[in-house]
Amino acid sequence: MTITDFTDYMRYERGRSERTIESYRRDLEAFQAYFHSLEADLTFETVDTDVVRDWMEDMMDRGNTATSVCRRLSALKSFYRFALSHGLVSRDPAYAVNGPKKRRPLPQFVREDEMERLLDQVEWGDDYNSVRTRTIIIAFYETGMRLSELIGLDDADVSIDNRELRVMGKGSKQRVIPFGDELAEAISRYKERRNAETPERATHALFTDNRGQRMSAVQVRTAVKESLSLVCNLKKRSPHVLRHSYATALLDNGADIESVRKLLGHEQLSTTEIYTHTTFEQLRDAYRKAHPRD
Repeated sequence: MTITDFTDYMRYERGRSERTIESYRRDLEAFQAYFHSLEADLTFETVDTDVVRDWMEDMMDRGNTATSVCRRLSALKSFYRFALSHGLVSRDPAYAVNGPKKRRPLPQFVREDEMERLLDQVEWGDDYNSVRTRTIIIAFYETGMRLSELIGLDDADVSIDNRELRVMGKGSKQRVIPFGDELAEAISRYKERRNAETPERATHALFTDNRGQRMSAVQVRTAVKESLSLVCNLKKRSPHVLRHSYATALLDNGADIESVRKLLGHEQLSTTEIYTHTTFEQLRDAYRKAHPRD
């Protein structure tokens, strides 16, 4: 199944204008580029609902308006309705997904005390999967990386000595992210276990599965969700929540917003400013709970 199958249908059977058809094409190509950034082998037939939701979160994170995100989701829903009715797919991953509300919601984040409990008090096993999962959690929380950026990391992208890593962001723009001793120690320990478990790896990827292959988005997402479920009951327990937690923690502890923007790889400062609203809401809650005249 291709995008052209759909645009030909819209052109010849539905009689849509070339301008409308081109808009559909751009939106569908944007989704295709996104899921290929997660896994090169993913197709329109194999993506699931979580990938669609992650795409929407990623667009909002990059500063797209709710209107723009809803338009792209609408194009994707039309595409899958066509594919399903013509027997080109067996399921519609966009069917149950709702677009964001016009008023941008505040980001969800894991509180600092919850992260401390997860990393310091939860009893992590010494097996390969446990060591890898804990390292992934720390990596997201200490760097604010996107899911696609973590999956794309190779060994050569990480410098333990310099305490920094390189990621490829939107538009093939590379950025360098510093990290601390905790992540350095976690990565070193993880790599020792990984190299012992899969000495003949077929990839240069930093994070690999039990067969020595680069981890998939589904594998990372599942590991994060299971881990966060141990300490919080947020509706969303995804890698993106850890990215939100990273930004919120930086601002809560005195980082200036321009530095946070650069660390997150945001092009527009307005995208980063959503986190200042989050910290203000925390202050409002503290006031309501503690002030005697409230």
